[in-house]
Amino acid sequence: MIELEACSVAYGRNTVFSDVTVSVERGKTLAILGPSGCGKTTLLYTAAGLIEPASGRSTIDGVAVHRGDRRVGLVLQEYGLFPWFTVAENVELGLRLHGVKKTDRREIARGALAAVGMTGTETRYVATLSGGESQRVAIARTWALSPGVLLMDEPFSALDALSRETLQDMLRVLLRKKPVAAILVTHSIDEAVLLGSSIAVMYGNPARLEIVENTALGTDDDRVRTSKRYFEAARRVRAVFEERVRA
Repeated sequence: MIELEACSVAYGRNTVFSDVTVSVERGKTLAILGPSGCGKTTLLYTAAGLIEPASGRSTIDGVAVHRGDRRVGLVLQEYGLFPWFTVAENVELGLRLHGVKKTDRREIARGALAAVGMTGTETRYVATLSGGESQRVAIARTWALSPGVLLMDEPFSALDALSRETLQDMLRVLLRKKPVAAILVTHSIDEAVLLGSSIAVMYGNPARLEIVENTALGTDDDRVRTSKRYFEAARRVRAVFEERVRA
């Protein structure tokens, strides 16, 4: 379980958010919605140990998170792939930095690429990949480290609609096969409802975080996009989101 305990972050006199407490258990995904600039990414980086809060702390199973914590996997909108590396070398990079042996790195990388549907691309270079393929490789690089916590900052927002839906479905399959505690920052209400076990809205100045929906749609229903529960949940979340943001 990852938990933010009474966290506050400020830049000078500007308090981004104050006294935020939230937890996500293994096998669950918290989707966070909010207007641009409200502090969603700052909150995610605080959870990852990349930003030191003015007060409070981020913990995994009760142990404080630190910068470079291998228990945390981070997936960003920008793929962060190195163009002079092959696909396999990009996926192996984190393992290499953590001292994993070369033979083991190759085996783990092959498995991670297979998990995201990129088998056979090991020797390709980034310039030959589409946006969707690049994000698959970025996810594979994170997945190869076997994190217990997965933090995602608008990972699919730069993709076209079809690629975005394909990768959303791929992520649902990954989380079904290997449950982790996950936090997803997104601007898309539909994506939040599809991927989130619970949904929070971040709003205000300083920002606050409010859980507004426990969707519990799960990752085991491949027809969820066309289900009545999905559309009803999206309608409820949209109404609450508009009310909170406009208040």
